[in-house]
Amino acid sequence: MSNTIVDMEQRQRALDPSRSFIVQAPAGSGKTGLITQRFLVLLARVAQPEEIVAITFTRKAAAEMRERLLDALRLATRPLADNADDYLKQTRELARAALARDAQQGWRLLHNPARLRIQTIDSLCASLTRQLPVLSRFGAQPAISDDPDALYLEAARTTLADLEQGQDWSPAIEQLLAHLDNNLGLAEQMLVSMLARRDQWLRHLVKVREPQWREALERALANTVVELLHQARDAFPVMQISSLMELVDFASQRVADDHPLAACRGLTDLPHAHADALPQWLGVCELLLAKQGGWRKRLDAKLGFPAPSGTKDKAEKALFKQRKEDAQALIGLLDQVPGLQQQLHDVRSLPSPRYSDAQWQIVEAMCELLLVAVAHLRVVFGSRGQVDFSEMAQSALTALGEEEAPSDLALALDYRIQHLLVDEFQDTSFGQFELLQRLTAGWQPDDGRSLFLVGDPMQSIYRFREAEVGLYLRARRAGIGDVALTPLTLSVNFRSQAGVVDWVNRTFADVFPPSEDVTVGAVAYSRSVAFHGHDGEAVQIHPWLAQDAAAEADRVVDLICRAQRENPRGSIAVLVRARSHLAEIVAAMKREGLRYRAIEIEQLGHRPVVQDLYALTRALLHPADRLAWLALLRAPWCGLELADLTRLADADASAVIWRQLQDDALIAQLSAPGRQRLTRLRSVLVKAMAARFRHGLRHWVESVWLQLGGPACVENSTDLEDAEVFLNLLQTLDSAGGLDEVQLLDERLAKLFARPDIEADDGLQLMTIHKSKGLEFDTVILPGLGRKAPPDESPLLMWLERWSSGARGELLLAPLRATGEVHDAIYNYLKSVDKRKAEFETGRVLYVAATRARRRLHVLGHTTANEQDLRPPQSGSLLKLLWPTLEEEFVQAHDSVRPTTAEVTAREDGFAALASLKRSRAEWQPPTPTSSWELGAEATLLEQETELEFSWAGETARHVGTVVHELLQRIAQQGLQHWDEQRITALRPYYRAALLRLGVMADAVEDAAAQVEQSLRLTLRDERGRWILASGHQDSACELALSGMLGGRVVRVVIDRSFVDEHGTRWIIDYKTGAHEGGDSTAFLDSEQARYQHQLSRYAALMQLRDPRPIRVGLYFPRLQAWRAWEAEG
Repeated sequence: MSNTIVDMEQRQRALDPSRSFIVQAPAGSGKTGLITQRFLVLLARVAQPEEIVAITFTRKAAAEMRERLLDALRLATRPLADNADDYLKQTRELARAALARDAQQGWRLLHNPARLRIQTIDSLCASLTRQLPVLSRFGAQPAISDDPDALYLEAARTTLADLEQGQDWSPAIEQLLAHLDNNLGLAEQMLVSMLARRDQWLRHLVKVREPQWREALERALANTVVELLHQARDAFPVMQISSLMELVDFASQRVADDHPLAACRGLTDLPHAHADALPQWLGVCELLLAKQGGWRKRLDAKLGFPAPSGTKDKAEKALFKQRKEDAQALIGLLDQVPGLQQQLHDVRSLPSPRYSDAQWQIVEAMCELLLVAVAHLRVVFGSRGQVDFSEMAQSALTALGEEEAPSDLALALDYRIQHLLVDEFQDTSFGQFELLQRLTAGWQPDDGRSLFLVGDPMQSIYRFREAEVGLYLRARRAGIGDVALTPLTLSVNFRSQAGVVDWVNRTFADVFPPSEDVTVGAVAYSRSVAFHGHDGEAVQIHPWLAQDAAAEADRVVDLICRAQRENPRGSIAVLVRARSHLAEIVAAMKREGLRYRAIEIEQLGHRPVVQDLYALTRALLHPADRLAWLALLRAPWCGLELADLTRLADADASAVIWRQLQDDALIAQLSAPGRQRLTRLRSVLVKAMAARFRHGLRHWVESVWLQLGGPACVENSTDLEDAEVFLNLLQTLDSAGGLDEVQLLDERLAKLFARPDIEADDGLQLMTIHKSKGLEFDTVILPGLGRKAPPDESPLLMWLERWSSGARGELLLAPLRATGEVHDAIYNYLKSVDKRKAEFETGRVLYVAATRARRRLHVLGHTTANEQDLRPPQSGSLLKLLWPTLEEEFVQAHDSVRPTTAEVTAREDGFAALASLKRSRAEWQPPTPTSSWELGAEATLLEQETELEFSWAGETARHVGTVVHELLQRIAQQGLQHWDEQRITALRPYYRAALLRLGVMADAVEDAAAQVEQSLRLTLRDERGRWILASGHQDSACELALSGMLGGRVVRVVIDRSFVDEHGTRWIIDYKTGAHEGGDSTAFLDSEQARYQHQLSRYAALMQLRDPRPIRVGLYFPRLQAWRAWEAEG
């Protein structure tokens, strides 16, 4: 723990506005605060705020940065608390200087925050293309596509269709298909994948027609070989070279002529670092390394070390024995040289630096075809009026012109942009890096402009989004363009307690590579210093000696419950590498009754309500879809028993189910409940089939679902939201030209995720590690670390942009090996480099996961063992990376983790409960719509009083009131601390779904939802509203049902809100959600008090029967922020 901020000098240097920096800001180091302070420093010096541009990668991050900056400016306008820390004091002083400049220049930033140019890199690209639409190749500004894969697919299919059109590139298509064994589907899939990543290769492939291109690519291969051979040569300890070469010479004389060591015959020194010497290097590697890349442990006659028993000559026996012992001793010494094993392993994977003619032919064909596919894609973009982010970025580069020939826009921006700040710089792609180069082209030292890059290469985990951590390392070494960057490194961790920081430091020093390497994205570990002290047991390891996902899930639930008991207000996160790792955990949490937020975890199509709607959609569209009809009959709104379902299906295995449902003789053979259920179902479907083409698809499916009782079968309001998303998808697909292919529905559905549980607060969250980046939690649980990720697919082309000491990068390129071909050395080498990149990123993913924890970190993972041996974790798992640290924990737990019979039985019972069929009652009927006319005299007092508020209002107003009451109850029960305006806005889809469920017409639902949102927002802003909903009151209740005898009659009422205040007074409060459009609000409130005085008197009288305390009653009007209160009549 550090009582002082040990990296304060680095933080203060970063505020120098005259210099450019690249800052490494590890997890919890206060990165956003540093950017905020630098922005304030710059504001105090520029002529216009637009001269400062801050760029980040997500809208959320941009919004947070803007809010932090505005908060800092507001801080300067009010006194500082006495206990404010040094950071706040300095921030306030910087903000005061910025506001002084604001006043001097007349900016009025607090009133005009839009003048602060804080934006995503994508929005920056869009603004550039808008300024020069012709140069950027756009006419009217296109939209960003929500589903770019569909556009890639259309372009790929159009490209492959040219095979029959006799185009100049048709032979290239023939070559590609022959290379892929005429697998058209695979060719299409690979083109789609390549188009999605075209920002990485397109700028290189435009050179394909240049006559020297093959020579340039082979020169890059040769340079790669030479560089790695130099590294291997330099890594060898000089003292061992003589001994090594004696052993190499000995072994090379005793192997077959086709053995790799045969190339080393006559060699007296290490081979030269030249491409022609590669065969000799491969011989040396063969001697020292085993097949899997580890140091060789066994030396035999095949390797040139005959067994002493193989000869009768005593001198030879002694020689053979001595040479084998010498070799084993040498390998033991070389094992102590850091990095040498990996260097030799890299050498062994090096390819010959020349393409064969057959290889080059397919390279040319693939490159030509990819350029054609890009051209087709741009035609698709134009016809659809949509583009993807890559096209927007490329068009922005085009608008800026070349570095040597900048456009007018680039020259104008060069004048306007004085200071550029980039957050999360470690996530930069090649295209974004090039954009920064062009934006800063022409900048000179000491010209008053500055570039400020902030990020953490240890948290670069977005390779799947084309992020390239090597660009960060390259910028730190060589700057960007002509801009030299001073490296700074922060080290203080303000997030985690000392125990977590210490464990992370110990563990990840071994997980991360010892030194950085731009080519393979290797990042060395940078230690952190804890600002906070120790706070109990920080990190707990939970070892499993067999893969038992259910048992591990039960342990996760136990840890959650323990954390909630220890810190009821604390935040908990369960973080996983892949969504599929949460399946068992979600089931266990549901059995335990735990409510949680899961962000983009469960696919929408996996939710039962959506599966039922999907089956209904398919059944209605395709009456002969037997599987869909059987699923429909099993769905909750019908719930046919398996015996009846089997009898129906077995009656005629080839018959259309819909026709069978109309066979009265067959239906008569079913059970009585089955007949009743099918009769109701059939009556709905007969009408639906008759109305098949009278309405849109969404209206058709939704109306049938409503009549069958679908909404009555859902478990909660989140299910209704999921149903709404599915129905919206049907509407979108139908509007786009009909749903002719169910495959299209499947593809779009697979990209949608179920909504999080809106009734759960943020105290318990499930998410992937990637989603957790930038977040922090009191307790973090990391399950499933023993699982491995699925292997990556092999792309059509492998490419690698290498940066050595030169200023320009070199491209390595290889085509996918032909179907059935076993080996392609160049492709395999590039694949091995990509594999190492992925392995290094996996370590960074684990670092991100561990550093989310503030107080507690739980690590769960499994390996396998028998009674004698403990096996190491499988390669590719996160646990494998932690094994040097955690092995001892697993050794101690050997044979100790086995679920008991009781545990297994309980788990099986739980699954049996989950598997039980959920269905509506056989006699269920749709509810009768509520009448809008006045209630009859025979209505009960309860009905009169509950409807009184809306007796004069329309149907929509009544339903708005119902939803507002429900949400106010939820806010009071969950606590105001869990509700803010952001959450209220996020719940807009729920308001719509709830209102539609209540019967609000579709054309009125948007206005009604806005009224709900306004009511909640104004309540939270109102001091009186917050007092009513506060959780600190005694004996508080919402929607409190009371009954009793008043005047000789049984009276039943429901009170919106009741509690006892600090003075011992009982309050009874009724919400009135209507609005007042007139001018005299006082008269309106007087009339409302008179209207409801009798009703509230009855409430008070009933309450008096159970609570003798003094009672006050009140009316609260959320949309008016108005309040009337009085003493209850005695």
